[in-house]
Amino acid sequence: MESRPLRYFVAVAEELNFARAAERLGISAPPLSRAIRNLEAELGITLFERTTHSVTLTPAGTVLLAEARTALDALQAAGRRAQRAAGPKLVLAVKADGDGGLLESILARYAAEPAAEPVTIRLSGWRDQPSLLRRGEADAALIYEPFDRTGLDTEPVTVERRLAALPASHPLAARDRIALADLGLPRTEHDTQGCLARHLDAIVDRYAIQDLAQLLKLVELGDVVTLLPESVCTRYPRPGIAYREVPDAPPATLSIAWPQQSRSRATAALVRTATSVGGAHG
Repeated sequence: MESRPLRYFVAVAEELNFARAAERLGISAPPLSRAIRNLEAELGITLFERTTHSVTLTPAGTVLLAEARTALDALQAAGRRAQRAAGPKLVLAVKADGDGGLLESILARYAAEPAAEPVTIRLSGWRDQPSLLRRGEADAALIYEPFDRTGLDTEPVTVERRLAALPASHPLAARDRIALADLGLPRTEHDTQGCLARHLDAIVDRYAIQDLAQLLKLVELGDVVTLLPESVCTRYPRPGIAYREVPDAPPATLSIAWPQQSRSRATAALVRTATSVGGAHG
């Protein structure tokens, strides 16, 4: 099956309107309709239920939509990786301040590796690294657990404590140690780390946070109480923020991730370097 019919199918499936899909694709509606009919004939299934007023996906069409998106993304990712292979360089995705304080050490040691290639740092937003890897826009990523591992291999780099970040004027700031329950942060018996990650994601979405500076300002203003890796707290002391130990908080694990299909010696060397540097600092 060629990629063009899949692109046409995805456009119609997302628009649920042949005219709008044709406009989006830059073609006229009749050849788009013919392409969809030909695809249905090739597969021997009906992908859309059509009436004079609506277009809806059949159950088979719903399944194909998910698979087609995955296939098209994989094709695009393969193309990007091939383009980068023509001019060797390695793209490492990192969220600003999300490297455990290890990035400079990792890059310095990696440069001495026989398989090393020039490294370009791709600064990313919250939780963007996995999708950058899957789309072929990065070769590796430093990212804190947990994250979506679909299609990725990972190795832990370092493990560190999480500290509470709260306004200096907060009543709990008078204590040296604080429990999660005191902070009102979510926890469960089996997945406290996942609960805390979802809690932080909710804060990021609610306040449209783009970077660490915004998050810290919200803490100073008393709008947010959260947990941060100790490396972040050490690098960003603020008079308006109190960082306190939370003995029952799960540790923060920084990992390096890369696409499962990667066969790059340069990427493998970076993974070895990152885990070695992280182990030395752990």
